[in-house]
Amino acid sequence: NSAPVPFSPIKFKEFLGTYNKLTENCFMDCVKDFTTREVKSEESTCSESCLQKYLKMTQRISMRFQEYHIQQNEALAQKAGLMGPR
Repeated sequence: NSAPVPFSPIKFKEFLGTYNKLTENCFMDCVKDFTTREVKSEESTCSESCLQKYLKMTQRISMRFQEYHIQQNEALAQKAGLMGPR
């Protein structure tokens, strides 16, 4: 059972900034018709695809970042003689 993460105003501000930028980008890319209050199916589909693409991109970047840090840590450990070569 993991403990709840404490509230951080700085992290929340970062999250809101990212969320607002993502929302603005997807809105500008996807919403084209302002003659009606209804959201057209194409706009909705585009918005969902935009969000999914962003989420997949950030997930991939996070994975690559973790892989990079693992490699860096292994290289440092080898330099210090703590690990044998792979």
